[in-house]
Amino acid sequence: MLEFIRIQRFKSLNDASFPLAELNIFSGLNGMGKSSLIQTLLLLRQSQERNTLLDKGLLLKGDYVSVGTGQDVLSEHADKETIEFTLVWDGFDPVNFIFNYSGKSDLQPLAQHVFLPEKDLSLFTKDFQYLSADRISPETAYEASDYFIKDLNSIGNHGEYTAHYIAENGLEPLPIKALKHPKAPSNSLLDNLDKWMSEISPGIRIHAQLHQAMNSVSLSYAFEQGKEMTADFKPQNVGFGLTFVLPVLVTILRAHPGDMVIIENPEAHLHPGGQSVLGRLCSIAATAGVQLFIESHSDHFLNGVRVAVKDGLIAYDQVKLFYLERSMASMHETVVISPEIDEQGRINSWPRGFFDESDRLLEKLL
Repeated sequence: MLEFIRIQRFKSLNDASFPLAELNIFSGLNGMGKSSLIQTLLLLRQSQERNTLLDKGLLLKGDYVSVGTGQDVLSEHADKETIEFTLVWDGFDPVNFIFNYSGKSDLQPLAQHVFLPEKDLSLFTKDFQYLSADRISPETAYEASDYFIKDLNSIGNHGEYTAHYIAENGLEPLPIKALKHPKAPSNSLLDNLDKWMSEISPGIRIHAQLHQAMNSVSLSYAFEQGKEMTADFKPQNVGFGLTFVLPVLVTILRAHPGDMVIIENPEAHLHPGGQSVLGRLCSIAATAGVQLFIESHSDHFLNGVRVAVKDGLIAYDQVKLFYLERSMASMHETVVISPEIDEQGRINSWPRGFFDESDRLLEKLL
Protein backbone atom coordinates (compact mmCIF):
# COMPACT_ATOMS: atom_id res chain seq x y z
CA MET A 1 0.00 0.00 0.00
CA LEU A 2 1.08 3.56 -0.68
CA GLU A 3 1.51 5.12 2.77
CA PHE A 4 2.69 8.67 2.15
CA ILE A 5 3.12 11.29 -0.56
CA ARG A 6 4.93 14.61 -0.40
CA ILE A 7 4.45 17.03 -3.31
CA GLN A 8 6.74 20.02 -3.82
CA ARG A 9 6.37 22.91 -6.28
CA PHE A 10 3.61 21.26 -8.32
CA LYS A 11 0.83 23.69 -9.25
CA SER A 12 -0.70 25.16 -6.07
CA LEU A 13 0.96 22.55 -3.84
CA ASN A 14 4.24 24.26 -3.05
CA ASP A 15 4.97 21.78 -0.26
CA ALA A 16 2.21 19.45 0.86
CA SER A 17 2.29 16.10 2.63
CA PHE A 18 -0.38 13.40 2.63
CA PRO A 19 -0.19 10.52 5.15
CA LEU A 20 -2.44 7.96 3.47
CA ALA A 21 -4.76 5.16 4.52
CA GLU A 22 -6.92 2.58 2.77
CA LEU A 23 -9.71 5.09 2.02
CA ASN A 24 -8.55 8.61 1.17
CA ILE A 25 -11.12 11.35 0.56
CA PHE A 26 -10.15 14.71 -0.96
CA SER A 27 -12.41 17.77 -0.89
CA GLY A 28 -12.20 21.52 -1.23
CA LEU A 29 -13.63 24.48 -3.07
CA ASN A 30 -13.21 24.59 -6.83
CA GLY A 31 -9.74 25.62 -7.93
CA MET A 32 -8.11 24.85 -4.58
CA GLY A 33 -5.88 22.04 -5.90
CA LYS A 34 -7.66 18.96 -4.58
CA SER A 35 -7.09 17.26 -7.94
CA SER A 36 -3.35 17.84 -7.77
CA LEU A 37 -2.56 14.76 -5.69
CA ILE A 38 -4.61 12.57 -8.02
CA GLN A 39 -2.90 14.20 -11.01
CA THR A 40 0.48 13.41 -9.42
CA LEU A 41 -0.36 9.71 -9.34
CA LEU A 42 -1.74 9.78 -12.87
CA LEU A 43 1.30 11.62 -14.25
CA LEU A 44 3.64 9.09 -12.68
CA ARG A 45 1.63 6.19 -14.07
CA GLN A 46 1.33 7.55 -17.59
CA SER A 47 5.04 8.38 -17.63
CA GLN A 48 5.82 4.82 -16.60
CA GLU A 49 3.49 3.41 -19.28
CA ARG A 50 5.22 5.54 -21.92
CA ASN A 51 8.66 4.45 -20.62
CA THR A 52 9.77 7.97 -19.75
CA LEU A 53 9.58 7.94 -15.94
CA LEU A 54 12.84 6.22 -15.06
CA ASP A 55 15.17 7.59 -17.74
CA LYS A 56 13.62 10.64 -19.42
CA GLY A 57 11.17 12.45 -17.19
CA LEU A 58 7.59 13.35 -16.31
CA LEU A 59 5.18 13.28 -19.26
CA LEU A 60 2.53 15.96 -18.82
CA LYS A 61 0.28 14.92 -21.70
CA GLY A 62 -1.15 11.46 -22.05
CA ASP A 63 -4.10 9.13 -21.78
CA TYR A 64 -4.71 9.74 -18.09
CA VAL A 65 -4.21 13.48 -17.77
CA SER A 66 -2.99 16.46 -19.79
CA VAL A 67 -1.86 19.48 -17.81
CA GLY A 68 -0.01 21.48 -20.44
CA THR A 69 3.69 22.32 -20.27
CA GLY A 70 6.20 23.04 -17.52
CA GLN A 71 5.07 26.64 -17.11
CA ASP A 72 1.57 25.36 -16.30
CA VAL A 73 2.65 23.08 -13.46
CA LEU A 74 5.57 24.71 -11.64
CA SER A 75 4.29 26.50 -8.52
CA GLU A 76 3.86 30.24 -8.90
CA HIS A 77 6.37 31.14 -6.20
CA ALA A 78 8.66 28.10 -6.35
CA ASP A 79 11.95 28.66 -4.55
CA LYS A 80 13.76 26.55 -7.16
CA GLU A 81 12.96 25.17 -10.57
CA THR A 82 12.33 21.53 -9.77
CA ILE A 83 9.17 19.52 -9.22
CA GLU A 84 9.53 16.81 -6.60
CA PHE A 85 7.35 13.88 -5.55
CA THR A 86 8.26 11.64 -2.61
CA LEU A 87 6.34 8.38 -2.32
CA VAL A 88 6.56 5.82 0.46
CA TRP A 89 5.25 2.28 0.09
CA ASP A 90 4.88 0.11 3.16
CA GLY A 91 8.06 -1.76 3.95
CA PHE A 92 10.30 0.25 1.60
CA ASP A 93 12.49 3.33 1.71
CA PRO A 94 11.07 6.57 0.28
CA VAL A 95 11.26 6.97 -3.50
CA ASN A 96 12.17 10.49 -4.65
CA PHE A 97 11.17 11.67 -8.09
CA ILE A 98 12.89 14.96 -8.99
CA PHE A 99 12.23 16.67 -12.32
CA ASN A 100 13.96 19.74 -13.73
CA TYR A 101 11.80 22.54 -15.04
CA SER A 102 11.33 22.92 -18.79
CA GLY A 103 8.83 25.71 -19.30
CA LYS A 104 7.81 25.11 -22.92
CA SER A 105 7.96 21.32 -22.88
CA ASP A 106 5.37 18.71 -21.96
CA LEU A 107 8.24 16.51 -20.70
CA GLN A 108 9.91 17.63 -17.47
CA PRO A 109 13.45 16.13 -17.52
CA LEU A 110 14.46 13.64 -14.87
CA ALA A 111 17.02 15.23 -12.52
CA GLN A 112 18.37 12.05 -10.96
CA HIS A 113 18.04 8.32 -11.44
CA VAL A 114 15.15 6.64 -9.64
CA PHE A 115 15.16 3.19 -8.06
CA LEU A 116 11.72 1.67 -7.63
CA PRO A 117 11.16 -1.06 -5.04
CA GLU A 118 11.49 -4.53 -6.52
CA LYS A 119 7.86 -5.52 -6.12
CA ASP A 120 4.61 -5.15 -7.99
CA LEU A 121 3.38 -1.66 -7.10
CA SER A 122 -0.29 -1.25 -7.98
CA LEU A 123 0.32 2.29 -9.20
CA PHE A 124 2.41 0.86 -12.06
CA THR A 125 0.70 -2.50 -12.70
CA LYS A 126 -2.63 -3.88 -13.92
CA ASP A 127 -3.90 -3.69 -10.33
CA PHE A 128 -5.01 -0.12 -10.99
CA GLN A 129 -8.16 1.62 -12.14
CA TYR A 130 -8.84 5.30 -12.70
CA LEU A 131 -12.29 6.72 -13.38
CA SER A 132 -12.45 10.30 -14.54
CA ALA A 133 -15.28 12.64 -13.55
CA ASP A 134 -16.11 12.59 -17.28
CA ARG A 135 -17.70 9.14 -17.55
CA ILE A 136 -19.91 7.38 -20.06
CA SER A 137 -23.36 8.78 -20.77
CA PRO A 138 -26.46 6.87 -21.93
CA GLU A 139 -25.98 5.45 -25.43
CA THR A 140 -27.67 2.85 -27.61
CA ALA A 141 -24.43 0.86 -27.90
CA TYR A 142 -20.91 0.92 -26.43
CA GLU A 143 -17.54 -0.08 -27.80
CA ALA A 144 -16.03 -3.47 -27.08
CA SER A 145 -12.32 -4.02 -26.44
CA ASP A 146 -10.75 -7.34 -25.51
CA TYR A 147 -7.44 -5.54 -25.18
CA PHE A 148 -8.69 -3.22 -22.45
CA ILE A 149 -10.75 -5.63 -20.38
CA LYS A 150 -8.43 -8.65 -20.71
CA ASP A 151 -4.88 -7.46 -21.41
CA LEU A 152 -4.99 -4.18 -19.50
CA ASN A 153 -7.54 -5.34 -16.89
CA SER A 154 -9.33 -2.00 -17.29
CA ILE A 155 -12.80 -0.72 -18.11
CA GLY A 156 -11.29 2.51 -19.47
CA ASN A 157 -10.54 5.84 -17.83
CA HIS A 158 -14.07 7.00 -18.63
CA GLY A 159 -15.73 3.65 -17.99
CA GLU A 160 -16.24 3.26 -21.74
CA TYR A 161 -15.77 -0.53 -21.62
CA THR A 162 -18.03 -1.12 -18.62
CA ALA A 163 -20.80 -2.74 -20.67
CA HIS A 164 -18.30 -5.06 -22.38
CA TYR A 165 -16.83 -6.07 -19.02
CA ILE A 166 -20.29 -6.91 -17.65
CA ALA A 167 -21.17 -8.92 -20.78
CA GLU A 168 -17.96 -10.96 -20.51
CA ASN A 169 -17.65 -11.29 -16.73
CA GLY A 170 -21.15 -10.97 -15.30
CA LEU A 171 -21.19 -14.59 -14.12
CA GLU A 172 -17.72 -14.47 -12.56
CA PRO A 173 -17.57 -14.48 -8.73
CA LEU A 174 -16.70 -11.33 -6.83
CA PRO A 175 -12.98 -11.22 -5.95
CA ILE A 176 -13.89 -9.82 -2.52
CA LYS A 177 -16.63 -11.81 -0.75
CA ALA A 178 -17.24 -9.00 1.73
CA LEU A 179 -18.70 -6.92 -1.13
CA LYS A 180 -21.52 -9.42 -1.63
CA HIS A 181 -24.84 -7.66 -1.17
CA PRO A 182 -26.99 -9.22 1.59
CA LYS A 183 -29.87 -9.77 -0.87
CA ALA A 184 -27.81 -11.08 -3.79
CA PRO A 185 -28.81 -14.66 -4.71
CA SER A 186 -25.24 -15.59 -5.62
CA ASN A 187 -21.67 -14.32 -5.47
CA SER A 188 -21.62 -13.39 -9.17
CA LEU A 189 -20.72 -9.91 -10.34
CA LEU A 190 -24.04 -9.37 -12.13
CA ASP A 191 -26.26 -10.50 -9.24
CA ASN A 192 -24.42 -8.20 -6.87
CA LEU A 193 -24.34 -5.34 -9.35
CA ASP A 194 -28.12 -5.60 -9.66
CA LYS A 195 -28.61 -5.50 -5.89
CA TRP A 196 -26.22 -2.62 -5.23
CA MET A 197 -27.81 -0.70 -8.12
CA SER A 198 -31.22 -1.48 -6.60
CA GLU A 199 -30.26 0.62 -3.59
CA ILE A 200 -30.01 3.53 -6.02
CA SER A 201 -32.97 2.59 -8.24
CA PRO A 202 -35.16 -0.13 -6.64
CA GLY A 203 -35.72 -3.36 -8.55
CA ILE A 204 -33.33 -2.62 -11.41
CA ARG A 205 -31.82 -5.38 -13.54
CA ILE A 206 -28.87 -4.78 -15.86
CA HIS A 207 -28.56 -6.52 -19.22
CA ALA A 208 -25.40 -6.27 -21.32
CA GLN A 209 -25.06 -8.21 -24.57
CA LEU A 210 -21.97 -8.45 -26.74
CA HIS A 211 -22.50 -8.19 -30.52
CA GLN A 212 -19.29 -9.72 -31.79
CA ALA A 213 -19.83 -8.95 -35.46
CA MET A 214 -20.37 -5.26 -34.71
CA ASN A 215 -17.66 -5.08 -32.04
CA SER A 216 -20.18 -3.39 -29.78
CA VAL A 217 -22.22 -4.03 -26.66
CA SER A 218 -25.86 -3.15 -26.03
CA LEU A 219 -26.87 -2.08 -22.52
CA SER A 220 -30.40 -2.06 -21.18
CA TYR A 221 -32.29 -1.95 -17.89
CA ALA A 222 -35.42 -3.75 -16.69
CA PHE A 223 -37.31 -3.33 -13.43
CA GLU A 224 -39.18 -5.59 -11.05
CA GLN A 225 -42.91 -4.99 -10.81
CA GLY A 226 -44.16 -7.29 -8.11
CA LYS A 227 -43.29 -10.78 -9.33
CA GLU A 228 -42.98 -9.65 -12.94
CA MET A 229 -40.29 -7.84 -14.90
CA THR A 230 -40.78 -4.92 -17.23
CA ALA A 231 -39.52 -4.92 -20.78
CA ASP A 232 -35.97 -3.69 -21.32
CA PHE A 233 -35.41 0.06 -21.44
CA LYS A 234 -32.62 1.80 -23.28
CA PRO A 235 -30.18 3.78 -21.09
CA GLN A 236 -31.47 7.04 -22.59
CA ASN A 237 -34.90 6.35 -21.09
CA VAL A 238 -34.07 5.58 -17.46
CA GLY A 239 -32.18 8.63 -16.22
CA PHE A 240 -28.61 9.84 -16.66
CA GLY A 241 -27.41 8.92 -13.17
CA LEU A 242 -27.80 5.15 -13.50
CA THR A 243 -25.46 4.83 -16.47
CA PHE A 244 -23.08 7.40 -15.01
CA VAL A 245 -22.64 5.46 -11.76
CA LEU A 246 -22.44 2.03 -13.40
CA PRO A 247 -18.63 2.19 -13.98
CA VAL A 248 -18.15 3.20 -10.34
CA LEU A 249 -19.98 0.16 -9.01
CA VAL A 250 -18.29 -2.20 -11.48
CA THR A 251 -14.85 -0.81 -10.60
CA ILE A 252 -15.37 -1.40 -6.88
CA LEU A 253 -17.03 -4.82 -7.21
CA ARG A 254 -14.33 -6.17 -9.55
CA ALA A 255 -11.44 -4.96 -7.39
CA HIS A 256 -8.97 -7.30 -5.67
CA PRO A 257 -7.13 -6.79 -2.36
CA GLY A 258 -4.01 -4.74 -3.11
CA ASP A 259 -5.58 -2.82 -6.00
CA MET A 260 -5.35 0.96 -6.25
CA VAL A 261 -8.59 2.67 -7.34
CA ILE A 262 -8.92 6.39 -8.12
CA ILE A 263 -12.41 7.81 -8.69
CA GLU A 264 -13.36 11.42 -9.30
CA ASN A 265 -16.79 12.48 -8.06
CA PRO A 266 -18.37 9.03 -7.71
CA GLU A 267 -21.56 10.67 -6.44
CA ALA A 268 -22.27 12.70 -9.60
CA HIS A 269 -25.92 12.70 -10.76
CA LEU A 270 -27.12 10.53 -7.86
CA HIS A 271 -29.78 11.26 -5.25
CA PRO A 272 -28.55 11.62 -1.64
CA GLY A 273 -29.40 8.04 -0.68
CA GLY A 274 -27.42 6.67 -3.61
CA GLN A 275 -24.44 8.85 -2.69
CA SER A 276 -24.35 7.46 0.84
CA VAL A 277 -24.55 3.90 -0.53
CA LEU A 278 -21.33 4.55 -2.44
CA GLY A 279 -19.67 5.75 0.76
CA ARG A 280 -20.60 2.49 2.45
CA LEU A 281 -19.48 0.36 -0.49
CA CYS A 282 -16.10 2.13 -0.70
CA SER A 283 -15.63 1.57 3.03
CA ILE A 284 -16.19 -2.18 2.71
CA ALA A 285 -13.76 -2.39 -0.22
CA ALA A 286 -11.11 -0.44 1.70
CA THR A 287 -11.43 -2.76 4.70
CA ALA A 288 -10.79 -5.70 2.36
CA GLY A 289 -7.48 -4.23 1.17
CA VAL A 290 -8.37 -2.01 -1.81
CA GLN A 291 -6.69 1.40 -1.57
CA LEU A 292 -9.07 4.11 -2.76
CA PHE A 293 -8.47 7.75 -3.65
CA ILE A 294 -11.79 9.58 -3.88
CA GLU A 295 -12.35 13.18 -4.88
CA SER A 296 -15.79 14.24 -3.71
CA HIS A 297 -18.00 17.26 -3.05
CA SER A 298 -20.72 15.18 -1.40
CA ASP A 299 -21.56 15.38 2.28
CA HIS A 300 -23.83 12.37 1.70
CA PHE A 301 -20.88 10.29 0.48
CA LEU A 302 -18.85 11.40 3.50
CA ASN A 303 -21.72 10.61 5.87
CA GLY A 304 -22.04 7.16 4.29
CA VAL A 305 -18.40 6.59 5.25
CA ARG A 306 -18.94 8.01 8.74
CA VAL A 307 -21.87 5.67 9.36
CA ALA A 308 -19.79 2.77 8.04
CA VAL A 309 -17.16 3.63 10.66
CA LYS A 310 -19.78 3.76 13.41
CA ASP A 311 -21.26 0.44 12.22
CA GLY A 312 -17.85 -1.23 12.31
CA LEU A 313 -17.60 -1.79 8.55
CA ILE A 314 -14.29 0.08 8.48
CA ALA A 315 -11.90 1.16 11.23
CA TYR A 316 -11.63 4.89 11.86
CA ASP A 317 -7.88 4.86 11.20
CA GLN A 318 -8.43 3.34 7.75
CA VAL A 319 -10.02 6.62 6.60
CA LYS A 320 -8.09 9.82 5.86
CA LEU A 321 -9.80 13.12 5.09
CA PHE A 322 -8.01 15.92 3.26
CA TYR A 323 -9.49 19.40 2.84
CA LEU A 324 -7.59 21.80 0.61
CA GLU A 325 -8.01 25.55 0.93
CA ARG A 326 -6.17 28.67 -0.16
CA SER A 327 -3.25 29.75 2.00
CA MET A 328 -3.68 32.96 3.98
CA ALA A 329 -0.15 33.88 2.99
CA SER A 330 -0.50 33.53 -0.78
CA MET A 331 -3.42 33.31 -3.19
CA HIS A 332 -1.32 31.00 -5.39
CA GLU A 333 -0.68 28.38 -2.71
CA THR A 334 -2.87 25.69 -1.18
CA VAL A 335 -2.70 24.34 2.35
CA VAL A 336 -3.90 20.89 3.37
CA ILE A 337 -6.06 20.36 6.45
CA SER A 338 -6.69 16.83 7.72
CA PRO A 339 -9.80 16.56 9.91
CA GLU A 340 -9.78 13.35 11.94
CA ILE A 341 -12.60 10.86 12.27
CA ASP A 342 -13.13 8.84 15.47
CA GLU A 343 -14.58 5.38 16.08
CA GLN A 344 -18.10 6.83 16.33
CA GLY A 345 -17.83 8.53 12.94
CA ARG A 346 -17.47 11.98 14.50
CA ILE A 347 -15.12 14.51 12.92
CA ASN A 348 -12.94 16.64 15.18
CA SER A 349 -12.86 19.83 13.10
CA TRP A 350 -14.93 21.43 10.38
CA PRO A 351 -13.00 24.09 8.46
CA ARG A 352 -15.25 26.58 6.71
CA GLY A 353 -16.22 25.04 3.38
CA PHE A 354 -15.67 21.44 4.53
CA PHE A 355 -19.06 19.85 3.77
CA ASP A 356 -20.77 22.53 5.88
CA GLU A 357 -23.04 24.24 3.37
CA SER A 358 -26.22 22.41 4.47
CA ASP A 359 -25.64 23.36 8.10
CA ARG A 360 -24.93 26.99 7.26
CA LEU A 361 -28.04 27.33 5.11
CA LEU A 362 -30.19 25.54 7.69
CA GLU A 363 -28.92 27.93 10.34
CA LYS A 364 -30.05 30.87 8.18
CA LEU A 365 -33.47 29.29 7.65
CA LEU A 366 -33.92 28.72 11.36
